[in-house]
Formats: sequence, structure tokens, C-alpha cells
Amino acid sequence: MKSKFDISKETKENMAETIMEYFATERGEDIGNLAAMLMTDFIIEEIGPIFYNLGVEESKSYIEEKLDDMYGIMK
Repeated sequence: MKSKFDISKETKENMAETIMEYFATERGEDIGNLAAMLMTDFIIEEIGPIFYNLGVEESKSYIEEKLDDMYGIMK
């Protein structure tokens, strides 16, 4: 399945390295690159859209607030 997000290979590799570091530091577990890449894909596909949608909602609220301000100065 293709990701809804266009993430470069380098960025995905950096994300996987961060996950590997997290497991090593916080859990004392060494996970391999494959496991880290699978977790990265899971986060991108399943969790990423939640944060994306929150960002869209916050942006919409911000724009609506600024539009209300703009309409408020109309004469």
C-alpha cells in the first residue's frame, strides 16, 4: 500500500533510526532495521493521519479567526 504522505527515503531512514534509538535507550532493547522500518510505516499509515487532520483543523480555525478579524474592520 502506498503512503498518503510523500516522505523521502532519507527521512524514513532517519525516522527508523530514531525508533531504534528509542528502543535502545528507553526499553533496553535492540531492534533491527527491518523492525524499525515496519514501525515507521505503521506510524506513517496509522498515526500520521491523526496528527495531519489535527493540523488541518487547527489551520482552519486559525484562518476562520483571521477572516472574522478582517470582516470586523469593514466599514
